[in-house]
Amino acid sequence: MKKFFKFLGIIVILLIIILTVFYFKNNEARPQGKQGEEADNLAKKMLVALNHEAYKNTEVIEWSFRNTNFYKWYKQQNIVDVSWKNNKVILNTKSPEKSEVFIDGKKTDNKTLVQKAISNFNNDSFWLVAPHKVFDNGVERSIVKHEDKDALLVTYTSGGSTPGDSYLWILDENGLPTDYKMWTKIIPIGGVGATWNEWKTTEAGIKLPTNHTLSLFGMQINMGDVKATNPKSDGLANKILKAINHDAYIKTNNLEWSFGGRRSYKWNKKAHIAEVSWDTIKVVLHPNSIEKSTIYFNDKLSDVKDNNIIKKAEDYFNNDSFWLVAPHKLFENGIIRTIKEIDGKEALLVKYTSGGSTPGDSYLWLLDEKYVPKSYKMYVPSMKMDGVPSTWEDWITTESGTLLPTNHSFGKNGKLSMGDVKGYN
Repeated sequence: MKKFFKFLGIIVILLIIILTVFYFKNNEARPQGKQGEEADNLAKKMLVALNHEAYKNTEVIEWSFRNTNFYKWYKQQNIVDVSWKNNKVILNTKSPEKSEVFIDGKKTDNKTLVQKAISNFNNDSFWLVAPHKVFDNGVERSIVKHEDKDALLVTYTSGGSTPGDSYLWILDENGLPTDYKMWTKIIPIGGVGATWNEWKTTEAGIKLPTNHTLSLFGMQINMGDVKATNPKSDGLANKILKAINHDAYIKTNNLEWSFGGRRSYKWNKKAHIAEVSWDTIKVVLHPNSIEKSTIYFNDKLSDVKDNNIIKKAEDYFNNDSFWLVAPHKLFENGIIRTIKEIDGKEALLVKYTSGGSTPGDSYLWLLDEKYVPKSYKMYVPSMKMDGVPSTWEDWITTESGTLLPTNHSFGKNGKLSMGDVKGYN
């Protein structure tokens, strides 16, 4: 027996030595960074790369954690369905006392499971959306040099389950996270790394990770079938498209209109070639191959391509076609859709985060009882518009079957005619 305990003691001592060597070999001191505007700007660059604007308005996020904990997060309602083993908690994150608990499908009053659900959600959601939390209350941001590149050190001074933890975000040239290093209470070794490089662009437009690999023993953290959707906002947008017969618009080959009597258009939508005419000038515009565009003066082809004129035609087309077909563009890339309640009715706020001439603009669509747009409020920072209203009036059903507006009005006496609007194949 003495030999056994002696042998066991030797094993314990060896383990202690091995763990001590491992600790000193792998432990890293937390770097010291510089707080301020430079760090905040790097954090903002990261949020842009992740499409944080879309994240703020996302309605539902679904994922799992290592195939053991499962989540459906109704983000705008602060409700999460948390499931593990035979337990399910409908967790109210703002008022946990209102949460509901089920075991084997039967409702029970087990407060311990509510606390377990809170703990699971705090940990497991962090592995999904941590980059989106860099401007939460109680978060300090510092800029650090890591391998001669700027990295973002984030320290949680309060909130969550483990205040005091720090994470060093390592970013690519676009600001998208590729990895982070951790200094946390739960892991005794400082600087343990984890990958953030298996990103998925979700239906809601945000990027979310699907898997992480830890530098510590290569442990895998699989996030399951990650989803982010906006069923309510998308549902309202689809009602608008149905009301204006968007299916017919997709099939429409040609559109004609004018803009306030100042410019006129013939747009071969199928080929995406537009004749833009004003004064004595006509530009045959090829938006997808701008170098193919040609200029006419008094209907005579010009030998000289004036790029300033072509650029003006392109700007006119982008602006003036928007006033004709904007409601048909609700599902283009880079658009965030959000439901707002105006005077007790649902309205659709759309924000253009990319593309077009002025990314960052927003439009709040107000609808009639059939979901046809009747007006919108414009939020255009470049023109200092903050909720400027304009009507969408006198919709017609074109020859091709789609609905298009023929008039707009704004202010006290402002009128904008779209002329003799035509849509045909």
